[in-house]
Amino acid sequence: MKSITINGSQRESVGKKATKALRNAGQVPCVLYGGDKPVHFSADEIAFSKLVYTPNAHTVVIALENGETYNAVLQDIQFHPVTDAILHIDFYQLFEDKEITMEIPVVLIGNSRGVKNGGVLRKNKRSLRVKALPANLPDFIEADITPLKIGGKLYITTLENDAYKFMHPDNTVVCQVRRSRTSVDVEDEDEEEEVEAAAAE
Repeated sequence: MKSITINGSQRESVGKKATKALRNAGQVPCVLYGGDKPVHFSADEIAFSKLVYTPNAHTVVIALENGETYNAVLQDIQFHPVTDAILHIDFYQLFEDKEITMEIPVVLIGNSRGVKNGGVLRKNKRSLRVKALPANLPDFIEADITPLKIGGKLYITTLENDAYKFMHPDNTVVCQVRRSRTSVDVEDEDEEEEVEAAAAE
């Protein structure tokens, strides 16, 4: 998985006044959990743009001025209700030998048979929650929709992988092709294929 480096400064004071002063200076107060003790730090708001304003999943390298570095993932983020400015971010520290749970985006590939026949593709899950060792976390999860007919559903069980575990029930639908007014019936679709096969012969 791709990693983004966040250069920050450790915070000595974590009170309301200090936090407000940081925000006024364009800094975002952050906390890193998961280690022996929480690490409080801050960084320029612009440093988080590639991490926050993207559909892609990333791990993070937090590099502090004192030379300490931590591998982490974004756990929680708070925005201002009016301005959408970032108010606070929580990170969770990664360890090579400890599994982590993370939301990974789904990328659909292929051309659905059902969509070709006028059906409408519905994305039920744009991301999936997976559990894995940090080294096994994928950048994205590919879902091949080519075999989907009208009325067909792609279940999470078809995407199973030995490198990570899905944290969803087996009957979770990732996407499906729904009927539309202009769609060809599933039976018609099969007939059409038989006619095409016969013509090819």
